[in-house]
Amino acid sequence: MSMLAGVDEVGRGPLAGPVVTAAVILSPDDPYLGKYRDSKRVAEKKRLKLYHHIRKHAVSYSVAMATVDEIDDINILQATMLAMRRSVQNLSVQPSKVLVDGNRIPDLAVPAEAIVGGDDSVQEIAAASIVAKVIRDRMMYMLDVQFPGYQFSKHKGYGTKVHMDALRTQGPCEVHRKSFAPIAKLL
Repeated sequence: MSMLAGVDEVGRGPLAGPVVTAAVILSPDDPYLGKYRDSKRVAEKKRLKLYHHIRKHAVSYSVAMATVDEIDDINILQATMLAMRRSVQNLSVQPSKVLVDGNRIPDLAVPAEAIVGGDDSVQEIAAASIVAKVIRDRMMYMLDVQFPGYQFSKHKGYGTKVHMDALRTQGPCEVHRKSFAPIAKLL
């Protein structure tokens, strides 16, 4: 039986927090097949329901990340590839092929293909998108508690007006990506 893994990331664009990736191998018997969509197009309540369903019914799933320090050290693209590689390597079942959302693939030991818009067209990638989004959002809620004043729970680290205003008044904290231009200008 072919074991197809979908891989997606969440958090390449924000100014703070890790980039999070997920790899998911769905069961051919999953009753939700055909219902997964890109996490950005699914309301939070439904996304949480789908996330718990995926965790319970997937053949295998894995979440990995690249830290803010890794992002600053090797750049966001390479950090994303590193996190994707980690998520595939951490699957409990070896996939026969990996489909990655986007136009680049990480260096993997199994055949892989990049699919632009894959989070809307490939169920495994859409499921990975949902898992990665739920996990990264949870991380940002925790960072909001740890670093009050930035309102990470509202904007998830993206460069919104609220976030930029907080950066101007408080300066960056340790979870801000110092290699990103808006943060570098404040240092």
